[in-house]
Amino acid sequence: MDTIQTSIFRRRIISNLFAGFGFLIILFSLATLLMLVAYLLYQGYPRLINAESGFSFNWKFFTSFPSRFPEEAGIYAAWVGSALIMLVTSAFAIPMGVAAGIYLEEYARKNWLADLIEINVTNLAGVPSIIYGLLALGLFARQFHLGQSIITAGLTLGLLILPVVIVTTRESLRAVPDSLREAAYALGASRWQMIWDHILPYSIGGILTGVIIGLSRAIGETAPLITIGALTFIAFLPPTPLKVDPTFPFFQVSFEWLMAPFTVMPIQMFNWVSRPQPEFQINAAAAGAVLVFMTLSMNTIAILLRYFLRRGIKW
Repeated sequence: MDTIQTSIFRRRIISNLFAGFGFLIILFSLATLLMLVAYLLYQGYPRLINAESGFSFNWKFFTSFPSRFPEEAGIYAAWVGSALIMLVTSAFAIPMGVAAGIYLEEYARKNWLADLIEINVTNLAGVPSIIYGLLALGLFARQFHLGQSIITAGLTLGLLILPVVIVTTRESLRAVPDSLREAAYALGASRWQMIWDHILPYSIGGILTGVIIGLSRAIGETAPLITIGALTFIAFLPPTPLKVDPTFPFFQVSFEWLMAPFTVMPIQMFNWVSRPQPEFQINAAAAGAVLVFMTLSMNTIAILLRYFLRRGIKW
């Protein structure tokens, strides 16, 4: 009896020690991250806040093009380029990734081919991003003659996050109990009706979470975009998607912006960091703070969406 109690006591001590060690690791990681973000905000504060006009937000930093004078340089071309590339990335990766996830989980037969595809998709999620850049340079930029354009960058980042979207879609669908599928079939629903009416409403929270986390990763990527030829200095914007026309219907949809050269926030930061003047380091810190804010905002949206969409689900 004493031996059993001693064994239980020893196991509890080991369990508590492991829990305490894990808590300390998480605390250390969070503290390090907060310190880095706080230092970034402290260093970039003079460019984000205009002290001369009553500590108001410095909108000039967001509406100015890059310049050789650090006090006049801004991130206008960079954040517009990031937004347009994220638009192309979303239009490419979300429909294709979700459709592939639904097919692999609900339609594909469980055989060696499905296992092979699953292993390859999972491995592709861990491939370094520079590999995707080299692939896109040969395939999109040279083979398809898309050049060093916004559509090439969007497709490259779409390929980068496609495995993440497929894996999260499959995991979200797999989390729905089979009893819902059997109940739908018992009522005479087809496979697509079962998926559309019963499975997707319950798994959409997890799918959206995976999509937004993938996009928040893509917005901070630099290596694949440098590989396909992103510019570091752009003093103009791409053509507008909508052009005003004096005749009915008074506007025209244009896709010229897809073939325009681009820059993005991480590359703009890289350009400023490489400059010798210390004032450009302040600009880079301010741009980094904006990029961190954008990434955290996207992750916050993912968490809120998952909370609200899963709030009424009980099984």
